[in-house]
Amino acid sequence: MADKHLSTQFDSELNSVSSRVMELGGLVESQIRQAVYALSQFSAEVADHVIENEARVNALEVEIDRDLTSIIGRRQPTAVDLRLLMAISKMTANLERAGDEAEKIARMVKSIIQSGNSRALPASELRVASEMASSILRKALDAFARLDTKTALSILKDDNLIDSEFDGFLRILITYMMEDARTISASLDLLFIAKAIERIGDHAKNIAELIIYIVNGADVRHTSIEQIESTLQ
Repeated sequence: MADKHLSTQFDSELNSVSSRVMELGGLVESQIRQAVYALSQFSAEVADHVIENEARVNALEVEIDRDLTSIIGRRQPTAVDLRLLMAISKMTANLERAGDEAEKIARMVKSIIQSGNSRALPASELRVASEMASSILRKALDAFARLDTKTALSILKDDNLIDSEFDGFLRILITYMMEDARTISASLDLLFIAKAIERIGDHAKNIAELIIYIVNGADVRHTSIEQIESTLQ
């Protein structure tokens, strides 16, 4: 994915660490899909699987950080390459945190199951938001592999849709709690799940911003969509 360097070995190291990031991304994406499935089916078994696999996500993040530190220390990269390596480090952190959110969803699913109120809750209302979050994370990984700023921009726009879904779900959940106080505890677990889904979308958005930073050298955090579009023109 990176441009050719004078050092073929440096190119190889960059490609290797990029591949590890894609491996981490695939693992996190799988965790999210399984967590959403656990929610849709209220499956404690699948939720346990998500929780158990979190250690793999954490270990891979540590390995990638170690490789990045080694490359920077040995190669003393120039400004452009250092920008790429720093962006990859931040991307790795965002992926690991998205994995944390998947684990959080799994733990909340188990809590809801244990409460015995799973059938009384509007969990199906989260389906659209969860599918959107999983989709934009996949798009972010694809955009990183191609350094595709056009797709990165579309991800930034999609994140607003997830925020709207979260706001709508919050109104539905409040109605459920007002109608039946017995569901309040389990409803709060569902609220934490909704927030975790929203945060996964935020991490995908952060990765999209990093892609633009790698390609254009522009820090577009806290910047309007209109300004970002102008930057990319």
